[in-house]
Amino acid sequence: MAEPVHEASHEASHEAAHEAAPHEAAREAAQEAAALDRLADFVDRHPRLFVLTGAGCSTESGIEDYRDANGDWKRPMPTTYQAFTTDTLMRNRYWARGMIGWRGFGRARPNAAHAALAHWEHGSAGHDGDRSRPSLLVTQNVDGLHEAAGSRNVIDLHGRLDRVRCLACDARFGRDAMQADLERCNPAWIGLDARLGPDGDADLEDAAFADFVVPTHAGCGGMLKPDVVFFGEPVPRERVDRAFAALDASDGMLVVGSSLMVYSGYRFALGAAERGLPIAAINIGRTRADALLDVKVEASAARVLARLFGDAF
Repeated sequence: MAEPVHEASHEASHEAAHEAAPHEAAREAAQEAAALDRLADFVDRHPRLFVLTGAGCSTESGIEDYRDANGDWKRPMPTTYQAFTTDTLMRNRYWARGMIGWRGFGRARPNAAHAALAHWEHGSAGHDGDRSRPSLLVTQNVDGLHEAAGSRNVIDLHGRLDRVRCLACDARFGRDAMQADLERCNPAWIGLDARLGPDGDADLEDAAFADFVVPTHAGCGGMLKPDVVFFGEPVPRERVDRAFAALDASDGMLVVGSSLMVYSGYRFALGAAERGLPIAAINIGRTRADALLDVKVEASAARVLARLFGDAF
């Protein structure tokens, strides 16, 4: 028979842990508040910030991100450009999953992070009364939510999922038209449902992807691909050059919701450091550029930006 003292000791330990929880929460809240004060001061002192956003900016719009707090993949890597263009089954799989995923992705709406950044662009006053605006907003996201929130000076570094491009003739058209064609060609798939993943994907598995019909371009018969940059595909040079030109005209950099694990975004943090520009980040978890950061706030991008530009709401 267990000694009563063991049970009492367990209860005391449980009570101590229960009592410590509020103190830990208060400590974390104080740390976040102090980090937010440092970020507000950073924005005040650098009125021309180059802003780079990632998946963490859109998670509160219901769009899942790819990486965990350590910057590691939470799911299998996305389809590569090489696989999409050379493997018919892989291409069928991509579009089948995309047909299901688009229903949710296409309905996503901007959250407080997008709204705050748009408000800032259109003339938010800095905390010290000076006018503060981003020099440019570069997003790694493909959801178009910055533009939907009202931001205008935006580079969609990796393209937009609401557009489709023909790889043969370079024609472009809206994703909704492609969705209609996909459903017309695959009526038996319309009733399928699956958990939504990042960037319009859906966790549709064990389906007969070989039977899925992917339409070609009506004009030339060419292969159709979302107008986004796949892994293994280069970012268009014009976008990179325009972004670096804006970085040259900036006095600092702000990273919002990105681990910077992908080089296409990380290169701008490296560029800022090479130019001697200070860098701040709002991101939950590790970033590839942690050693380069002057200020870091590990909290929800929507909550932090709404507080930083609270007069927008």
